[in-house]
This record gives sequence, structure tokens and C-alpha cells, in this order.
Amino acid sequence: MGNKIFVGGLNWDATDDDLRDAFGASGTITDAVVVKDRDTGRSRGFGFVTYSSDEEANAAVAKFNGEDFMGRKLTVNEARQREDRGGGGGGYRGGR
Repeated sequence: MGNKIFVGGLNWDATDDDLRDAFGASGTITDAVVVKDRDTGRSRGFGFVTYSSDEEANAAVAKFNGEDFMGRKLTVNEARQREDRGGGGGGYRGGR
């Protein structure tokens, strides 16, 4: 497992600092981010926490998966590489 974990089911009001404060109990965090909608700036309900070691990330998954955080049940697991969903689209269609 890697040292980056996915945290789903976040309360809409959760911030990067909330993640860092809660998940810091499992080890040294190098990055914590709540993913926000590009257009509205509102939380998308998930985020990522990166630890300084794989062992700390494993401990966080074991500790926080299924736990209540700010009134919502979390889904916590290893972060996976984003799948390529194809590119682009749109654009000029040759005068149709």
C-alpha cells in the first residue's frame, strides 16, 4: 500500500485543517486536502491525506474506515491512481 489515502463521505463543511487535525493521530501528515468543485469552490465530499510512511497510512485506514467524523460515516482506503477517462471532446466540428 502507498502512503496516500482516500477519505470519502466527508461532511460538506470539512476543511483541510479538519482532516489534518483528525488524521494526525495516526502519524505524520505531509499533505491533507479536501477536494473542491472547480466552479463553485464547495467541497465534493472527499479528500486525500498523505503520510510520511506506508505504515502510518495503513494505521489510518484501520482506525478511520467506517468511523463517524463530523456527523458522517467515513470510507477510508488506499488512494488509487486516477483512471484516464479519455480526453478533450468538444471544440470545432468543421461547420456542422
